[in-house]
Amino acid sequence: MKKIFNIFASAAVMLSIAACNLDLVPAGSIVYDPDAFVTSKTDLVGLETDMVAQLRGLEYGTFDQTSDIMVDYFNATIDYGNNYGAIHRTDETFTAGDYNTEDNWQYFYYAIKNFNLVIDGCTVDKLPEELRESLTDLANQARGEAYFGRAFSYLHMARCFGKAYAKASDSDLCVPIITEYDMNELPARATVKEVYAQIKSDLDAAYELLSGVQGSVRAEKPTVDAVNALYARYYLDVADYANAAAKATAVIGTGKYALANSAETFEDEFFNDEGTEPILQFYASIAEGGIGGHSYVCPSESKDNTYGQYYQPYYLPCAKLVDAYEEGDLRLAYWFSKGANYTELNDDWSNDKFYVFLKYPGNMALTTGNNHTTGHAIKPFLISEMYLIAAEAYAQSGNESNAATYLNALQSARGASTTSGAMSNVKNEWYKETVGEGLRMSCLKRWGEGFSNRAAQPGAAGLLMEGAAYEGKSMSADDFHWQWPVPTYELQVNDNMVQNPGYADTE
Repeated sequence: MKKIFNIFASAAVMLSIAACNLDLVPAGSIVYDPDAFVTSKTDLVGLETDMVAQLRGLEYGTFDQTSDIMVDYFNATIDYGNNYGAIHRTDETFTAGDYNTEDNWQYFYYAIKNFNLVIDGCTVDKLPEELRESLTDLANQARGEAYFGRAFSYLHMARCFGKAYAKASDSDLCVPIITEYDMNELPARATVKEVYAQIKSDLDAAYELLSGVQGSVRAEKPTVDAVNALYARYYLDVADYANAAAKATAVIGTGKYALANSAETFEDEFFNDEGTEPILQFYASIAEGGIGGHSYVCPSESKDNTYGQYYQPYYLPCAKLVDAYEEGDLRLAYWFSKGANYTELNDDWSNDKFYVFLKYPGNMALTTGNNHTTGHAIKPFLISEMYLIAAEAYAQSGNESNAATYLNALQSARGASTTSGAMSNVKNEWYKETVGEGLRMSCLKRWGEGFSNRAAQPGAAGLLMEGAAYEGKSMSADDFHWQWPVPTYELQVNDNMVQNPGYADTE
């Protein structure tokens, strides 16, 4: 799903990070003046509001679905229309021209450009002198959100386009680091280690500026708890397990965020956007409709209303995913449906043979119709992930007792059997808990693992694409596709850009 952003009034439109090649992109007429970026309170309020909008636009849709559809979660249906097809197959058709991976490059750099403008243009010394005292706090908040957004963006891109931190050499390339707005820059790719160092620097700045912004359930703007949650992701990636555990447990220890543990709380959490798990939950309105997991649901309604709402998803959960849950697990009961109306080429309405994935069916409060649209308030950080990070950090450190404490808390809340804190159990819980959240690929890369099982649900026979690239797909840990290709456009306009190994330079 494409994301469309509003741009700052004083910022030039730049969808690519590369400098504007005048043979390809005409010169613009809008000029950015870093010394007069904020001229009034209205300017600053608008910029701070835009920080939140920029962040909101970097989650859900293609930014979560692309990586999850690539791995061992889902099978393409026979009328999936090649949506996410190349990344699902990762065969010869998966090239530098793939639009899903292009979006995961282009839109993050578009947001980074705006984050950079605020970081540079909203320093206190650049505020109008007569307004500095009254606007300092808001300016610092805007810059803190911009640093947070930049750290969030680079971590996402590092996970997609670079090697896992622990597997990367000092020379392995990741993505370009852009920290200043410069239309004429032709940036080269920085190394994985350099990008992670930039993420840490941005997180430190965000923490300093947002340390006084206290967290709350479903906070609509970044808080100190959200910064700590992003720190926890970062520290887990770089194998600093002591700090990963410390940051994750710091958020858990606030006592503000409770795991959903009943039918009622699951309904609130995953259907109504009124749960107690979100550390950050962005504003959503009926006018905008929300963003969700459309490819997993594709809801519609029969024209004659004979069957009411039905689902025609591009992807169905694979057998491995469904079989991972026990009977009585709330996740199986509420994220999967075996009784949902389903149609494949206008046939097979009565579905009692296979499961449809309904973790994101849509909040009815965000639609004007009578049917779900998959739209939800965007939640980039849930407390459940902090339990998983704490469990993994302790398990990787050899402290299975502490790992079990956090793992069992999550398992018990979900109605699953408790296990030891062994790393194998932690990995299994990551698989079950974060499906649809776009985290599986980063987990497999972090652990240095591939996958070999994407077999279809037996009851879905005849409804799915078949072959070695579909339900027979496997990927080894050293497959070059774990690093997505640098988009073709970047290579065409920037002579300093080089492609990831395994892909042609231009396609």
